[in-house]
Amino acid sequence: MNRFIKISMWPAVALLPFAMSACRKEGNPGHGGTQIETITVENVLQSKPLVESGTFQGTGSPALIRPGQSTTITFAAAKGEALSFATMYGWSNDLFFAPAGSGIQVYDNTGNPIEGDVSGQIKLWDNGTRINQAPGASVMHPGTPDSKNITEVNGTDAQGNTYLAASKLVKATLKYNGNSTFTLTLQNISGGTANETPLSPGVWAISYIVGGNLLMPAPLYMAGQPTAHGLTAIAERGDNSQLWGYLQSITGIFTPLSPVLVVVYRGIDNPIYKVGELDRGQGLKYLAQRGVADTLANYLKGVKGVKSVYILPAPNTKVLLPVINGQAGGKVSQDIAVDKGDRLAIATMYGFSNDWFFATMGNGVDATQTGDISSSIQLYNDGTAIDQFPGAGVTQFNLAGTPLVENVPISVVPNPNAFTTLPSIPNIIKVNLQ
Repeated sequence: MNRFIKISMWPAVALLPFAMSACRKEGNPGHGGTQIETITVENVLQSKPLVESGTFQGTGSPALIRPGQSTTITFAAAKGEALSFATMYGWSNDLFFAPAGSGIQVYDNTGNPIEGDVSGQIKLWDNGTRINQAPGASVMHPGTPDSKNITEVNGTDAQGNTYLAASKLVKATLKYNGNSTFTLTLQNISGGTANETPLSPGVWAISYIVGGNLLMPAPLYMAGQPTAHGLTAIAERGDNSQLWGYLQSITGIFTPLSPVLVVVYRGIDNPIYKVGELDRGQGLKYLAQRGVADTLANYLKGVKGVKSVYILPAPNTKVLLPVINGQAGGKVSQDIAVDKGDRLAIATMYGFSNDWFFATMGNGVDATQTGDISSSIQLYNDGTAIDQFPGAGVTQFNLAGTPLVENVPISVVPNPNAFTTLPSIPNIIKVNLQ
């Protein structure tokens, strides 16, 4: 339960609209000093299936959400991603509220954000670990053990106790804040009903979507399956710490890298970019926004001082996938002819961004050196598209969006940044010369 989507589904990633071509400009290697180097670029990111997760609670001690009170969850999401959460029906033995399926959908089929009352997507569930007593303040905890799978409580539970629909007890209202961010307000409206109850502190999560598939379609529970990963602690006693610990362990970064642009040059500055300058309009924008390097490669082939230009797509997938379920990430290699005095620079898109790209810092590296040169790589913002949460932006090109234009100088992406904290660069991309 709650594992990455099976690796056999990954050919769908090849549908990502990254560039899938290669080119080379032959240079004059000189007389006698030419050597053949092999450049290898690898995506070594230990990927995570959840793009975001968090907790919520009420006020007071304990921090319950009592009848008449509310709490909020603020998050970012791309089209197809959904918000899942879980909170205890406090006056029960092991019941909890959660959206059905993968969670609350936040965009319609045309990509427009959904706003308003989404309470109908919330259901009441039986965790299956306790015999249900009649719900109410007199419920004795923990109660009699049981060993059943998670099931929906639709009007009555297995013991014949009756319940109003979840939407009559918990009101969920969605508000779009702009730039792919939303706020969900959960209000306890059970007061005065036959099912009056406090709600416990809870957890929430959002899965990455890749190639049209959610990496973790059921991050909190799966109907018809046994409870797992600490959900029991929420359902039986309103303790969200155990499940929150599990969610933290599987929340983080997932991104492919686009086919890698490699340039060998001499007697000129790094021909790909310069920090502090605007995008030069030579094709870097297409690499940074779409992972398409062809335009920039074709331009560079005509630049004086540029000796060779390559685009390296990964076999089968074209993009360099990260490490998934322990399976090695994407890897590309290319033999290059270099002479003393040659410089080398690379560029590749941070696939799940609006316009971020990895590139060799400054004026590249000595093309004749050998060894790991990953420390020479930095992550940059091309400044041509408005940034959103990486992997959760509705205008990110590789998540079926259209980037929103901006025009600011190229800069280093800070870490932590306004959205998240990234692993160190050598823990994302490894570059080796030998």
